Amino acid sequence: MRRRSTSLALGIMLGLAGTANAQSLGAGLSQNLAGAAALPLDASTLPAPSVRNGQDIFASFREGLAEPTCDAEATSPRWQKQFAHAPARLANQNDDALVLFGYVVEELRKASLPTEFALIPFVESGYRPSARSAAGPAGLWQFIATTARNHRVPMSEGYDGRLSAVDSTQAAVRYLKTLHGMFGGDWRLATMAYNAGEYRVLQGLRKAGMNATNAVPAELPGLSPVTHAYVEKLHALACVLENAEEQPSVMASLDRTVPVLKSHTLPAGTSVQQWAAQRSLDPARIARLNPAASGRGRPQSAPVRLLAPVNTPAVDASAMVASLDEAAMPAVAVASAQPAPAAARSVASAADRPRNRRHTVRNGESPWTIARRYGMPVKALLSLNGLSGKAVLKPGAVLRVED
Repeated sequence: MRRRSTSLALGIMLGLAGTANAQSLGAGLSQNLAGAAALPLDASTLPAPSVRNGQDIFASFREGLAEPTCDAEATSPRWQKQFAHAPARLANQNDDALVLFGYVVEELRKASLPTEFALIPFVESGYRPSARSAAGPAGLWQFIATTARNHRVPMSEGYDGRLSAVDSTQAAVRYLKTLHGMFGGDWRLATMAYNAGEYRVLQGLRKAGMNATNAVPAELPGLSPVTHAYVEKLHALACVLENAEEQPSVMASLDRTVPVLKSHTLPAGTSVQQWAAQRSLDPARIARLNPAASGRGRPQSAPVRLLAPVNTPAVDASAMVASLDEAAMPAVAVASAQPAPAAARSVASAADRPRNRRHTVRNGESPWTIARRYGMPVKALLSLNGLSGKAVLKPGAVLRVED
């Protein structure tokens, strides 16, 4: 089912695809601003935040979508029903889905890719790094072994890099960046190519007399129903997450502090349990996030990459313990252990929200961020101002908002 072969031509394109400038998330710019707003800051010297609010992960995902508004007519009720559990997975404090989702969203935005691609692991593996299919694919992105090797995922006796969230995600981002450029920035065509192989999609375009700029993905000939359904699933899942904005219980559950994850080096001869214990992290959870490094057969003669919270010095890391294992410490204790960065602020309470009925758009603002500022659904903001979901807000424009 996962026929993602890579030819020499694609390998050459992969080598050319890594030159694009990464898009900053801006989250790090908010760190340490409290009490120093009047001082000139060099953004390059500010440390990246070690924690963030779950609602900010959700907001970053929504802001990065190529199609920010759900097209209900093009959405299959069948797939919406199948993925109806996704918001609850993200909201569940005992589930790793939210921290992994945040990591993938950030990697995609750094690569200037649509965050629709962050939904692929939901469809492929349910955001479980240890997922394996009887047909052969494995890991978050469900690569087959051949595709994994073609995309520089480490594979050796006793070590399966497909089960590494770091190795597999970086490979998937490289591959998707190539496909995104190959198909004119159309996330649907890129997704179809991810599922079926790029040459099948190119052949379908030729048969239909289309190209990447005028293609109608749903009408491409020669592709299996599985590939067409793949795109439908991602769109349905995006709609499910958009509708989650209208579920107060889900949004309230997302309003919690979670760790920012990054790649670390696990030294040769060191187990995941030892590494986690040295940093006062939950060994079971670190092992769960890193099944490739946790396997008993892992060769001990070479270091491997590990996905773990940003700040993990081999000293007392109580703040990171609190962030990683929230069930063991109330949220108020987490906040007292480390001042929350601006990027991790929760949605303002009704009493704190601005009361203006007009809002002047500032540089970098989107309908989602403005709606969130005023505590209103993004659909309501768009409707109130006669805007479509694809509207581009220009700085200086004045919008009506609800008070």
